[in-house]
Amino acid sequence: MASIDPALQSRLIRDLEPVVAVELERHLSVQKNWYPHEYVPWSEGRTFAGPLNGDAWEAKDSKLSGIAQDSLVLNLMTEDNLPSYHTEIAISMGREGAWGNWIERWTAEEARHSIAIRDYLMATRGVDPYELEDLRMAHMALGYTTSYDNDMLHTVAYVSFQELATRISHRNTGRISNDPIAEGLLQRVALDENLHMIFYRNLLGKAIDLEPNAAMRAITDVVSDFAMPGVGMPGFGRKAVQIALAGIYDQKQHIDEVVAPVLRAWNIFEREDITGEGAKARDELAVFIAKAEEDANRFIEKRDAHFDRLVARGQEPIRLT
Repeated sequence: MASIDPALQSRLIRDLEPVVAVELERHLSVQKNWYPHEYVPWSEGRTFAGPLNGDAWEAKDSKLSGIAQDSLVLNLMTEDNLPSYHTEIAISMGREGAWGNWIERWTAEEARHSIAIRDYLMATRGVDPYELEDLRMAHMALGYTTSYDNDMLHTVAYVSFQELATRISHRNTGRISNDPIAEGLLQRVALDENLHMIFYRNLLGKAIDLEPNAAMRAITDVVSDFAMPGVGMPGFGRKAVQIALAGIYDQKQHIDEVVAPVLRAWNIFEREDITGEGAKARDELAVFIAKAEEDANRFIEKRDAHFDRLVARGQEPIRLT
């Protein structure tokens, strides 16, 4: 992965601060405050076993399918690691002026997501509370670091895609939950993620105008090595495969609904100000996307064949339609 000149990074952080201020003002004008406690069915809750002598959790308590449980837990664990994300973003962008104002606001908004999802799961007894807490401890103990060496351009490029990916994952998890309360809650969370994506996408769009070749290098690096922030958590691989099989989030969605629209917003393949090393990076990106599309189509074909076999055996797979 190419490193970005530190002097260029410092200059961009300085020159983009007015953009951050404008985008923050725009964000605050369109976002709607909301309250996690309003989205949780507290009347369904009851005391758990433990010091308060409640009822032990049993698998039959949950009305969620296994895949819905996996996806909700994966999404929650991703939201839980917010302290690490805050640290990474603050180090790469700094906490001075408008940058710091945005980072603190973003962190406060993101914190609502884990509060709401965990409260929902506990009130509805949706998952084993002991397993959930043990997984949270293990995941947060690992923390999260990027491979971008505190590089602002790479970090902003990453979150431009990641926020949109998270929005889709939350939205589709709600759809497959078969619970209108969970779906409403996750739609609310997804709205936040979309607004955060727009902020970062617009910010990087201005960075491309200022430094098109360096920004292009960062975009190619991020897209070709993209991984969701929960990738290191215990059991991530198994859960991710099941989530892809169910159509909640798979490689085709990633390319078609995340990568492609963000690149279009930046007009990447039509720009004439990308030259030299930037043009080389853009060519690399085009090759990578073409290969990723081929891989995604092969996965869809194999998944469809797998589902056909299940149906032929009288089994109904759980999947988004």
